[in-house]
Amino acid sequence: MSNPYLEKAKQQYTQGVSPVTTGVLIVFHVMSLFAIFTFSWRNLIVALVLHWMAVGLGISMGYHRLHTHRGFKTYLWFDYFLAICGTLTLEGGPIFWVATHRLHHQFSDQPEDPHSPRVSGFWAHAGWIIFGEAQHDDTARLARYAPDLSKDRFYRWLSGYHWVPLTTLGLGLLAWGGWGLVIWAIFLRVTVGLHATWLINSATHIFGGRRFETDDDSRNVWWVALLTFGEGWHNNHHAHPVSAKHGLAWYEFDWTWVSLKLLNAVGLVWDLKVANVKSLEEAAA
Repeated sequence: MSNPYLEKAKQQYTQGVSPVTTGVLIVFHVMSLFAIFTFSWRNLIVALVLHWMAVGLGISMGYHRLHTHRGFKTYLWFDYFLAICGTLTLEGGPIFWVATHRLHHQFSDQPEDPHSPRVSGFWAHAGWIIFGEAQHDDTARLARYAPDLSKDRFYRWLSGYHWVPLTTLGLGLLAWGGWGLVIWAIFLRVTVGLHATWLINSATHIFGGRRFETDDDSRNVWWVALLTFGEGWHNNHHAHPVSAKHGLAWYEFDWTWVSLKLLNAVGLVWDLKVANVKSLEEAAA
C-alpha cells in the first residue's frame, strides 16, 4: 500500500531544487558564519531588536495572528506596518505566507498539508521550501486561500516585491555600521529567525505535550515558544486557531499576547479574541 505522504514528497523531489530559494538560503547560512569574527555589542543589540520586529511583530503578531486568523483588529497603517515587518524574515510576502498557513490548517498533517512531518522531519523543516516550484510571487494561484489580502493593492505589491524592505534595510545598515552590522542584523538574524519559525512546522508536530485532542499532530513545545514569541504553544493554537492568545495557562508564557495586551491598553489594537479554555477542556473531556 502506497504512502500518500511519501508520494507527495517524491513528486516534489523529482521537480528538483528551487535554484533561487536554495541559492539565497546557502548565501545567508554561509554569511552567518562570519558573525564569529564581527561580534560587537551594538551588532548583537541591533540584531535582537530586528529579530523581535521581524519574528515577534511581523510573523507572530502580523502574518499569523492578524493576517491569517484575524485574532484582533487594528488600524490599517499598523496592519501594513506589521506586514512589512513580516517581509524582514525572508519568508515571503503576506499573501504567500497567509495562503500557505491557511492551507496547513485546512489539511493539517494530511497529504495536502504543505509541510507535515509525516513526510519527514526534514521535509517539514525546510524540504518543502527547498524543493519544488517557488510560489512567492504567484498571487493569482494563492488568492484562493487569501482572497481578503489579494483584494488589497498594497498586499499584492508587497507580495510581489517582498524582498524590497529587507534589501533596503540591509543597504541602510551597511551605510550606518558596515559589513559587520549587516552580517549580524541581516544574515545571522534572518537565518536564526528562519530556523525558529521552521521549528513550528517540524518540532511542534513531533515533540511536546498535547492539552487538547485535535485531528492533527500539533504539540506544545516551550522552548520553541521562547524562540518565537509564543508560537510554540501550537497544540493550543490548533485547538482554537482564531484565539490571539496562544499561551492558555499561567505557565505558558506568550510574549506576543503580552504585547497585544499592552497595545490594547493604549488603543492601538482591539477586539482581541481569546479561547475559552474551560469550554474547550469540557468539550474534550
